[in-house]
Amino acid sequence: MINFCKRYIRQIRYITSAISLVLMVFSLVMLMTRGLNMGLDFTGGRVTEVQVEQQITRNELLNALKPHLGELATATHSDEQGRWVIRYAGDPRNDEVNFEQWLSSISHQVTVVSDSLVGAQVGQELVDEGGMALLVSVLCILGYLCFRFEWRLASGSLMALLHDVVLVLGFFAMSQMEFNLTVFAALLAILGYSLNDSIIVSDRIRELLVAKKDSSTADINDQAILGTFSRTMVTSGTTLITIAALWLMGGHALQGFSTAMFIGVLTGTWSSISIGTVLPEWFKLRSRHYQPVEIDAAP
Repeated sequence: MINFCKRYIRQIRYITSAISLVLMVFSLVMLMTRGLNMGLDFTGGRVTEVQVEQQITRNELLNALKPHLGELATATHSDEQGRWVIRYAGDPRNDEVNFEQWLSSISHQVTVVSDSLVGAQVGQELVDEGGMALLVSVLCILGYLCFRFEWRLASGSLMALLHDVVLVLGFFAMSQMEFNLTVFAALLAILGYSLNDSIIVSDRIRELLVAKKDSSTADINDQAILGTFSRTMVTSGTTLITIAALWLMGGHALQGFSTAMFIGVLTGTWSSISIGTVLPEWFKLRSRHYQPVEIDAAP
């Protein structure tokens, strides 16, 4: 694998960058045409806890309830056997909810333990403020990158960061999976993971630009990726194993979080060796941009 990468690393970088641009355009189209399927954390709704027979599965429960409650209805298993927490978009003016009748076809024992209305945990004002905070954080990241790296090199890391977030949002828009607070938390985690991976590669590029003045930027980028390849594979591989375990054992409640994290780690590794290195080449990054500026000592 390493020998293959050494031979074709430049072609891999260019091809993956082109694929990334296509995927970004596709994701933006999905976001504009289909939008995100906002969960009850954002829209509000009702929470009902029911007690049914122990052998009833979540799929059976949802198949019986979704024709009445809509596709946004979710079911989470409680601590006790046969007890489920049902979340759905409910109208506070409409109390015509009859779980006993709806679930009678799959369970002979149906008991409504509790039923309550919940407001949106994230209202429109908080969404606006959260979006502004996210924008400010991205601008702060941009300022840090420009301070630590020359702007041509920093632009690659920032574009890789935006690439990862856009692809995750595009996937959720395309699949119409529920976008809730756990998915939003995953997006924030992806920002940090992607930034860390891009900084490792960029820092290696900067060191080689200073050490090898006569080498071309493309050669230096190839050497930087090969020099950090083992570290990237080990870090990304162990992270993906952890996320896969979370996806398999975390249940429905963490499905959105684990899915977003899995996609984010993959795209973060992908973008740090593609967009993160190709974009500085397009902006004509050269070794002289990291060489000390000669000061004229003449009087």
